[in-house]
Amino acid sequence: MNAPLTAETANALSTSELQAQVVQALRAVLPEHSLLWNSEDTTPYECDGLTAYRQRPLVVALPENEAQVQGVLRACHRLNVPVVARGAGTGLSGGALPHQRGVTLSLARFNKILKLDTQAHTAVVQCGVRNLAISEAAAPYGLYYAPDPSSQIACTIGGNVAENSGGVHCLKYGLTLHNILKVRGFTMDGEAVEFGSDALDAPGYDLLSVVIGSEGMLAIATEVTVKLIPKPQLARCIMASFDDLRKAGEAVAAVIAAGIIPAGLEMMDKPMTAAVEDFVHAGYDLTAEAILLCESDGTPEEVEEEIGRMSAVLMAAGATKIAVSQSETERLKFWSGRKNAFPASGRISPDYMCMDSTIPRKRVADILLAIAEMEKKYQLRCANVFHAGDGNLHPLILFDANDPDQLHRCELFGADILETSVAMGGTVTGEHGVGIEKLNSMCVQFSAAENEQMFGVKRAFDPQGLLNPGKVIPTLHRCAEYGKMLVRGGQIKHPDLPRF
Repeated sequence: MNAPLTAETANALSTSELQAQVVQALRAVLPEHSLLWNSEDTTPYECDGLTAYRQRPLVVALPENEAQVQGVLRACHRLNVPVVARGAGTGLSGGALPHQRGVTLSLARFNKILKLDTQAHTAVVQCGVRNLAISEAAAPYGLYYAPDPSSQIACTIGGNVAENSGGVHCLKYGLTLHNILKVRGFTMDGEAVEFGSDALDAPGYDLLSVVIGSEGMLAIATEVTVKLIPKPQLARCIMASFDDLRKAGEAVAAVIAAGIIPAGLEMMDKPMTAAVEDFVHAGYDLTAEAILLCESDGTPEEVEEEIGRMSAVLMAAGATKIAVSQSETERLKFWSGRKNAFPASGRISPDYMCMDSTIPRKRVADILLAIAEMEKKYQLRCANVFHAGDGNLHPLILFDANDPDQLHRCELFGADILETSVAMGGTVTGEHGVGIEKLNSMCVQFSAAENEQMFGVKRAFDPQGLLNPGKVIPTLHRCAEYGKMLVRGGQIKHPDLPRF
């Protein structure tokens, strides 16, 4: 067994020396087939869905049970080696980007549904279970798991916990946070921990809310207890066309102002509808400047009444055309375009960077018009799709990562969107997380004191800072350098924001 290493000793070792020590230590807790360190084997782990940034890990560990996870963490803690947890790699903010002198802990083999309680309406699942697989397992009992990210066919529940993922139905049914009862896992030093409970509340501090959305910085989740809800008797979807972005934005606010909480309320602009229509042929109106998808679910009587109310509000707000799904097949067809927005964008551009800010609903049109001006400024195209009901934007900036100048302009474009969102009263992320992508933009939203408070929580769980280091919370030095860069470039747009 390797002797414990101080941080200074670990940093003094060459990469090859450190790798040899880590491999030796992990061989004591993992079978040979669960350990990868040759470059050809670790390359598939070099990035997540944010493909513009890549880094091969020192070692990849693929444990098969909790005892092995605990062993890996204890070994890495002893050697002062960073650990980055990875699920399906569908994240879009670089949260699973490996550490070049660290271990990537793949939890892909934790893919079992352990218990499905049809009376309590809960399921106990391992962290590597796919989001959609939970609903598929619950379907015979008339139940499902509500959060439905567009990547639900592939993304894992552990990744959803890390990012606090939402989906097209989050307006009515909430984010991951609102649909989880309990998370089990381990801290960096291998201590078993449990957050939440099987009941609706747990004694003591609400640490479940702290861990969900913490992006793998506080603990490694291995088992999750999720809430299941009854499948609605009926769901129907309105597809409304608008000839003006501002009218579409105001229609979103009007629906909510009317006291209606749709099951889903999504918007796509004209470039996005063109991209997805060419891909899935969902029947979208290609002449519209924007379309809204508004869904109602519940009993047939409830749906009929709500569809009528929403249609009236949309027409009064300036909709030029309204179509209502007449069958489940047609409803799924309407949604197929929205669900395939990301792959559709991949067909029209070598690369894209998907942003993830939020803004107040009343500013939807303002941010879209601002993004249109940014397209001219940075000479890059941007297709927009977002959860209009809760103001969570997903602008997809189209670029070619093989061109360094395009990548640089894309980064500036993305930062501009995030800063403008904050200036409008929003935030830099809604559900994709900060990762490495939004580190600089965190300097725009949060002050030095606020960032230090977040570091305080991090230190309480992980004093050595070994879990997913260098992400999510910017250092004081980083924010200072970012501020200097913006001053030099004359890019300070909103000097009243907390940048330092």
